[in-house]
Amino acid sequence: MLALAGFAAVIVAPVAAQTDAPLKIVAFGDSLTAGYGLSAQDAFPASLQRALRAKGYNVEIENAGVSGDTASGGLSRLDWSIADGTDAVIVELGANDMLRGVEPRVTRQALDDILARLKARNIPVLLSGMRGAPNMGADYVREFEAIFPDLAKKYDVVFYPFFLDGVAADPRLALRDGVHPNGAGVQIIVDGILPKVEELIARAKKRAPS
Repeated sequence: MLALAGFAAVIVAPVAAQTDAPLKIVAFGDSLTAGYGLSAQDAFPASLQRALRAKGYNVEIENAGVSGDTASGGLSRLDWSIADGTDAVIVELGANDMLRGVEPRVTRQALDDILARLKARNIPVLLSGMRGAPNMGADYVREFEAIFPDLAKKYDVVFYPFFLDGVAADPRLALRDGVHPNGAGVQIIVDGILPKVEELIARAKKRAPS
């Protein structure tokens, strides 16, 4: 009987390990997250999921990117985009605000509200920053770019300063529109942000039950 019990323990343990639920991360953003012009498998969320699984992380990354979304647009769909059971969120918004010349104070308030509501739900966040285009003028760029580090500090979230780091302004890494990353560009984004996502995962694993 003891021998059988020992054998049972050996065969049950791996089954339990395999049934552990994956960590659910929502990539919440605009066309840079959605994968404008790319297949679903080449978009940022799927590419990031593959990179994390290759490192041994049991994760599922949901693509909650909507092309054309501003920070205010993201705020308006936050509750139904971030379902109950979400373990962590990557927030990538603001590029369309800048391109449309939305007042930085409006963008700041929308992102502030997003982070406040996710904090109230006890969901760890990685906030990705965005740079301002020089043609917007020095004052606009300064005010816009300050939004992201300010809010990251206010809410003590994981912070990645520039989502398009290593990709912006390089035509080899962009689609024909010169703005959105191609597959190679997405891979560079994933490589750059990966350590911060690992930090996000560590926070998600330590969080208290909501």
